This record gives sequence, C-alpha cells and structure tokens, in this order.
Amino acid sequence: MSGQTNPFESLQEQVDDAAGAVDAPPGVIERLKNPERVLETNLTFELDDGSLETVRAYRSQFNGDRGPYKGGIRYHPNVTRDEVKALSGWMAYKCAIVGIPYGGGKGGIAIDPADYSDDELERLTRTFATELRPLIGEDRDIPAPDVNTGQREMNWIKDTYETLENTTAPGVITGKSLDSGGSEGRVEATGRSVALSTREAFDWLDRDLDGATVAVQGYGNAGSVAAALLSDLGARIVAVSDSSGGVYDPDGFVPRDVKAHKADSGSVSGYGDTEAITNDELLTLDVDVLVPAALENAIDADLAHEVDADLIVEAANGPLTPDADDVFADSGVYVVPDILANAGGVSVSYFEWVQNRQRFSWTESRVNEELERVIVGAFDDLVDAYESNDARNLRTAAYVVAIDRVVSAYDQAGSWP
Repeated sequence: MSGQTNPFESLQEQVDDAAGAVDAPPGVIERLKNPERVLETNLTFELDDGSLETVRAYRSQFNGDRGPYKGGIRYHPNVTRDEVKALSGWMAYKCAIVGIPYGGGKGGIAIDPADYSDDELERLTRTFATELRPLIGEDRDIPAPDVNTGQREMNWIKDTYETLENTTAPGVITGKSLDSGGSEGRVEATGRSVALSTREAFDWLDRDLDGATVAVQGYGNAGSVAAALLSDLGARIVAVSDSSGGVYDPDGFVPRDVKAHKADSGSVSGYGDTEAITNDELLTLDVDVLVPAALENAIDADLAHEVDADLIVEAANGPLTPDADDVFADSGVYVVPDILANAGGVSVSYFEWVQNRQRFSWTESRVNEELERVIVGAFDDLVDAYESNDARNLRTAAYVVAIDRVVSAYDQAGSWP
C-alpha cells in the first residue's frame, strides 16, 4: 500500500496518457490538468465545552465547461489540497464519460469525525456551508456526500444555504434524505454502478458472472452495496474488509449478513465462521474480481505484482497508482476505471437535481432503470474507444472519451478576449 503517491500527480499523468489520442492543442490539455480555482479556508467552530477549534477545509472547482461543478464533501484526517484537486478532476471526467452535464468539484475537511459529537459536527458543517455560500448554488456548484458524510450533513448544508439566502433551493446539494428532497435509489447508486460495470465487463470478456469469486476491500456504503448486488447476480463473495481488517471464506458468505454484523459490532472482523485476513492479504487473493472500495492509493506497483485477480473494478476514487496501472496493463489484467465504475453516485445525484428542479419525484424503479441505461451506454463507449484507439488500458480509453467531450464543450463555447 502506498501513502506517498500524490493523487493530483496521478490525475495529471492519466490525462497525459490519453492526450495523444485527443485532437486538442497542448495548451488546452494543460488547462484540463489543473483546477480553475480552489478555496482553502480555516473553519473555527465551538466545541461542546465552549472552547473553539480551528480546522482546515477545501473546495476545488476543476472544470465547468460542461455544466455546474459537481462533487462530494468528505470528512477525513488525510484531506489535503492536492487530494481535493485530484478528486475534483476525476469528477469532471467521470461526469463527461457518463454524459452527465456537470463539471467537476470536490471538497473536504481535515478531521476525523469520530473525534466529535453530533452537535459539534453540525456546527462545523454549518460553518463550512457558510464559507461555501458564495461558491455553491443550483446552477454553480452542487456538493454531495463523500467519505464520512451522508444525508445528515447534506441536510444541514441545504438548510444553512436556504436560511442565509432566504430561499428554497433543494437542488443546491444532492444526497439528501427523501423528506428533504433526496432521490430514491441514491444510497445504493455507487455500489449499483460497480455491480453493473462488473456485469458488463464479464459480458464483454465472454465470461460467466454466476459463481465468479469476488473480494471487496472497503465495506462502507459503496463496497457493501456492490457486494450485495453482485451476490444477487450470482457472484460468490469470498472476502471483505474494512479499516479493522478482513474476513475470508472460500465458500462465500451472505454480504448483507456481514453488513448487519458490522452495524452491530462496528467492523466486519469476527463475522461468522471466517478466517481473519489483513487488507493487503485480501488484495492479493486468487479471485475473479477484486473491488477496491476504500481510499486512493490502496494498490501501488509493488503490491500490484502480488494481485491475483483477473478483473479489477474500482469502487473507490484513485485506488491504483499510475505505476500499478502499468503493472496490470503489462500483465493483461483489465481494470474498469473509477470514473466509470463508481459513477452511479453522480448519475443519481444528477437525477436528484433534475427532480428538485422539476419539483417532481421519480420512483426507485425509474431511477434504477435510468442508471442502468447510463452505465451500460458509457461502458459501450469505453469499449469502442479502447478498441478503436488501440489504447493501453481501459482507463486511458475512458479518459480519451471524457477529455474529448470536455474539449468539445470548450471549443463550442468559443473564446473571450
């Protein structure tokens, strides 16, 4: 596992890898490797004992050529300026490859939310929302949940914005609870797109998903949903892990039962009659499908040489370093890239935004049908680009599609003096 690779440098290298197949001058490509602006702010908020604490927070707006900036807000002690810049870039290209009319954004606060009470987190979130107020809006920048945030935090941001603006604007943020204007199907959306991408990859490779073995590193929302839906498709989930470690059973287990065990105990460890394994051991299991669903840089080049999966489907953002990508390209291991595999979240966020603007709610079945249409169509575009451009790997092909669409929007808008 690598903690040293700079995620922003990884993003820039990925763009460079695809640039040769995109009809755009070097100056435009350079523009598409850097964010348009980054907010870096110190947030001071009150703790329960009356004292004050100051923490660092960020919001990166990477590219708005195709529409409003879009991207989550995460609470994690490892949040940095370069991380949110990279994540906002991945969001820009993620929206482009699935045809969603958004640009890319990302934000975060460098804290461990476990260190704070619910009241403290609410005060901190509302303080951040106040700082974001000049930047965000239904047609400007639309945040969403990410690592360690969810419906609760999105509801707080929505209420803070609407109160300060003296308006009703549910579309200012997505990932809200249903009663606050959220969408059916949003909670499962990221994991669902991972499962759909895996299914499409097996079809493309002319392989049978029924009985295929799957290991999932990271058992939060995306990982647990992906595991459950892959199990529904006939796959055999043999290993899962979270930050505490992992569990392994070659005969497989019921992923929803593991999720219930984690809800009760706080971790997947100790579930049933399973073997305890480390995260690195999970990543090197001999399985048909590996789903890295934790944080970025989970697999570096050294670990990649030990990975024994036939297919990797990225549920997390940037779980592979560029050097690891090279290892897999050389060894013939296919990687379904994050900007497609986990694009279900932003796709259903877009559906939520559309519903908010229309003041009309969709059924869960409609949301899931629309999501399947988006992911299947994007996977077909990815394969076409991979085969027609003789791309080194699926990730490069994905960036060819995405960058070409962003460049097209930039060209069509014309230039201001």
